[in-house]
Amino acid sequence: MTKLASAMLLIGSSCAAFGTELNLKLTIPRPDVAEYHRPYLAVWVENQDQSAAAQLAVWYQTDTKKEDGTQWLKDLRQWWRRGGREIQMPVDGVTGATRPAGEYTLSFKNTDKQLATLAPGKYNVVVEAVREVGGRELLRVPFEWPGTRKQTATAQGKSELGAITLNITP
Repeated sequence: MTKLASAMLLIGSSCAAFGTELNLKLTIPRPDVAEYHRPYLAVWVENQDQSAAAQLAVWYQTDTKKEDGTQWLKDLRQWWRRGGREIQMPVDGVTGATRPAGEYTLSFKNTDKQLATLAPGKYNVVVEAVREVGGRELLRVPFEWPGTRKQTATAQGKSELGAITLNITP
């Protein structure tokens, strides 16, 4: 292979990895109940052995005029066991307030701190939601990183989560 061909191959593979983006569209349904509380929600990337590889979002009660919502984070059981208990809250760019029912989009580039150290391989995006006087639900969506081709995967919740769509674009 010539030096020019080698350089072109290197530039091409670097450009593909440089622009990789992960977009997650998730729906929080509004259950038909008398007492509704916004869900606590955690989104993370897990390795094939289900250990946490990256934290993407944690939504919980952040209003300091009310109770400290961090005490209830352990109710996000899988997230808590997979590393949530080791995180000092709040985390810039990861934690935020609970959200009402609706559709939300989370977007991350491979250069963002959440994904910058993610090694090439197979992963799952995991979304877990729990609601006071409500239920608990966890969904996994598989993907490969970095995205060398466009990937789309979906999952459908039954109670605390609605439709989830993951898009990876190189």
